[in-house]
Amino acid sequence: MSKPKTIALQTIKKAGTELLKIYNSGKFTSKYKSKHQLVTSADLIADKIISKAIKKHFPDHAILSEETGRSKNKSDYIWVIDPLDGTTNFFMHNPLFCISVALVHKEKIILGIIYAPAVNELYIAEPGKGATLNGKKIKVSNRKQIKDALLTYCHGTGLGSWKKAIKLYNYYKLRASFIRQLGSAALELGYVAAARTDSIIIPGAHSWDAAAGVLIVREAGGKVTDFQNREWTIKSRDMVASNEKIHKDLLKTLKRL
Repeated sequence: MSKPKTIALQTIKKAGTELLKIYNSGKFTSKYKSKHQLVTSADLIADKIISKAIKKHFPDHAILSEETGRSKNKSDYIWVIDPLDGTTNFFMHNPLFCISVALVHKEKIILGIIYAPAVNELYIAEPGKGATLNGKKIKVSNRKQIKDALLTYCHGTGLGSWKKAIKLYNYYKLRASFIRQLGSAALELGYVAAARTDSIIIPGAHSWDAAAGVLIVREAGGKVTDFQNREWTIKSRDMVASNEKIHKDLLKTLKRL
């Protein structure tokens, strides 16, 4: 096991244990960073645990975190972190929240880990090695038609992405088997990889929500692009991740909405 993977796993599990302790106790503070965007003391505690470990073991690496932004140092290596994805779920005592950590080298994602401590699920992927859930290989679904598909969606901040998400819901609610917003984009990417759902669509996708899950979906045999069918990178704004079989149909619809 590589040193980055070893340190990341140790650190994520440590942060997850702390999150679960706070979640079960219900003892945390919260405030709004912006309209509809909560942050809790748990987000900040998990961020501190993860960032501190990275700075200790990889002092030359850069960090991009949802809570603290991008570090000032320049490096070919950047850790992309969401210390608590699904903050609103956490706040309302819904167990669908997770930690998302990716390591990116020259814009290529070389490690992706998602850990959902309340449901004890750990997703891991490295290039060319496949994707696993709790140590078992996972593969995307085989559904080929939108009418049979199980879709989820999320959105970034800002009115434009909210309006796009509403259009997506209105369109696919009448045409897919179901479409839902589960409240944790990273975990929903894990669900695509594990064949629990067939796609997630995210207008205004943030790299910290998505980077780890992108690699996990791809290594599970899925496809991840922006809305113009360009390969998704941490600089991309929109995202559609799918089992690949329904990807073309999803993109056609996204061009019309």
